[in-house]
Amino acid sequence: MRFGKWRQSSALERVDLYTRGTIYLLVWVAVPVMIALSVTRPVRQHAPAALIAAVVLLALAQGWWSIRLIRGAFLQYLGVEDVPRRRVAVGAALTAALLVGLLALGRISGMTEYPMLTTALGCATLPFFCGYALLVPARTAVRRILAIAAVVCGAVWLLSGSVGLTLSALIGQTFAGCWMALTARASAWVLGVMYELREARDIETRLAVAEERLRFGRDLHDVLGRNLAVVALKSELAVQLARRGRPEAVEQMIEVQRIAQESQREVREVVRGYREAGLGAELAGAQGVLKAAGIDCRVLGAEAADALPSAVHAALGWVVREAATNVLRHGDAERCTIALRVRDGAGSAAVLTVENDGVRPSAAPAASRGSGLVGLRERLSGVDGVLEAGPAQGGRFRLTAEVPLPTGAEAEPAAENAAEENPVEENKASQAGEPVGTARKDNR
Repeated sequence: MRFGKWRQSSALERVDLYTRGTIYLLVWVAVPVMIALSVTRPVRQHAPAALIAAVVLLALAQGWWSIRLIRGAFLQYLGVEDVPRRRVAVGAALTAALLVGLLALGRISGMTEYPMLTTALGCATLPFFCGYALLVPARTAVRRILAIAAVVCGAVWLLSGSVGLTLSALIGQTFAGCWMALTARASAWVLGVMYELREARDIETRLAVAEERLRFGRDLHDVLGRNLAVVALKSELAVQLARRGRPEAVEQMIEVQRIAQESQREVREVVRGYREAGLGAELAGAQGVLKAAGIDCRVLGAEAADALPSAVHAALGWVVREAATNVLRHGDAERCTIALRVRDGAGSAAVLTVENDGVRPSAAPAASRGSGLVGLRERLSGVDGVLEAGPAQGGRFRLTAEVPLPTGAEAEPAAENAAEENPVEENKASQAGEPVGTARKDNR
């Protein structure tokens, strides 16, 4: 992986790459060590070249096959797919053949003359145990490691008759096998926990979206349920009156028309309250959703939102919503700061700043010219506001919205007419959940 791709990858992708890469590196360290010990001068002087070449080829084949086995073992440990038994059988056969080849080299060149024979034998079993330890329970892996160590030590004793060499082989086999089993399982466990945490965050975000949809559906039911029942009853009454030629049927249909228009107005108010949440609710909702996604979000100056005029209130609410969506969608942020302040003086204005880290180099330019920001600029232009977005120092991304504040009678605080503009007051803090949560869902 190139360095640029590493910087663009998420934290989970980096942990995954680091974990798997560490195990692969251990395998390809063991293979060259084993090959180097098999072609030293004492071995070359006594063992046939064909046998040495066969051992070298077996070592390379076992290393390559062990990488395949480890890759599949990680997937099986994480519950993605199972490893075929044939792959395990081939890995075990290559390991057994390699042990036999090393013992044959030791027998021909001299068991005590073979340099670091026990180290070579340990390196021969290490690649296989890296993957096999993830496919069976820990106790089963330890028992089979000890069984193989006993077989190898028995062969060393029969071929050399040396107690010291046998004990050295026992220590090398046991240490190499158990150490690799522990390392592989611990690494896979950490990786599994990381995936579970990501899944938990995604579930929490989806639950927040589902809760908001249920609230919205409940509000619509409360608004439309009674009115639709009345419309159905009066329509039926009008039909009966019309069949009898009664003039009251016209009055009933006029009443149905009035109720339908009233229902339409109430639905628009519910939808307006759902889509145009106030700035305070948007700040609370963005902070909640970002924290649910594992991002440390700080909101500064939220108390200043109540004093802003209604038009500024709504415009900056859209800015917070879009900015939170961009934080989730672009990059891999760990911290985000949302600050609201009112600049006093002749050119008084409300200034909203959203700054986050974890910006990918290729994502920052795209974010600065995205369609969402274009829409925000159009909304802010209606209140004479301006929007600036782009990279900041320290690998951060900063979005700044500035809206001039009207003076005199035009400066009507949003808090005074909130009840008239937004009849749906319940659970305001969750009104930002749908758009931001949906953006997180689309990004997965």
